[in-house]
Amino acid sequence: MEAKVFPLTCAPPLISPSLHVRVGTFHFFSKRPVGAVLRRSISKEEPLLEGMPKEYYDDEWQAQQREKSKELERLRQLEDEEEERKIEEYREIGLRLKGYPEEDVRKARKLVSSFIRAEEEVEEKIEEAAEKGELDELVLMVIRNRLDLARRDDEKDAVRSLDLLYRRVEMEILKQEATPSMRLLNDLLNMHDGFDDEDWLKECKKRMIDTFPREDPFSILVPAGFDIDKHQGPLRPPLEADDVLLRVDFVREVDALLQEVRDEQNEAHNVEVFDPESVASKLKQQEKQRTIRKVEDLLELAINLKW
Repeated sequence: MEAKVFPLTCAPPLISPSLHVRVGTFHFFSKRPVGAVLRRSISKEEPLLEGMPKEYYDDEWQAQQREKSKELERLRQLEDEEEERKIEEYREIGLRLKGYPEEDVRKARKLVSSFIRAEEEVEEKIEEAAEKGELDELVLMVIRNRLDLARRDDEKDAVRSLDLLYRRVEMEILKQEATPSMRLLNDLLNMHDGFDDEDWLKECKKRMIDTFPREDPFSILVPAGFDIDKHQGPLRPPLEADDVLLRVDFVREVDALLQEVRDEQNEAHNVEVFDPESVASKLKQQEKQRTIRKVEDLLELAINLKW
């Protein structure tokens, strides 16, 4: 049985040409934003959305909200910039120790941590470290880093403690590097109890007599421990001593120090400003002036010293 094919000679179009629609773009010719136009149309034709305030459909309220959003964005950008600045400062603080050997940095940090944990015994710890020769510039740098971090984090108690620790360690280092005259001067100043100047000067005179060798001809020729008045004592020749401090050396170095400090004082007096920082500086200058007067008294005592 053969299949027969019946060709379609006149298939009708699926869609009539007359039904074609040109799709275009709608244009809104309004000075208000599109959202405002839509909201206006919605507010007129439909009731308010449940839970939405009436201001939502007001252009002025919308403008205020946009201004608030801009202000919040500006504040957020300022916070980001401040955070970036702090991160950069922390990075800079961390790079200060980059040039030092890692083992030395580790030891310095360990030593500083022991100072902080020592609390009331910190003085003994610092003096013990000084005797061992462990105090140096790197230890000061580690304390300074901790101090700067505490300042940036506004940790006031830590700032005060670390500042005192920095000054104490710095003083101990300067004491090690100081000449015998400056070490004696520092010891004499620390003997003052803050009240009685007369008793303090008496104690200082005794200390000077015990420290400076007698300057009469006989004391130069005979060894230490020989009583010139009674002509009694050992006559063996003295050993050479490099740490002998002569009164003339003490007078010369203290006088040079006073002259240097006076020059700095004169430069500071030339500036008269009354902002808080300048007032604080002036108070420090007054404290320094009191110390200078004590040093002047010690210098006069050494000049007129008699055995």
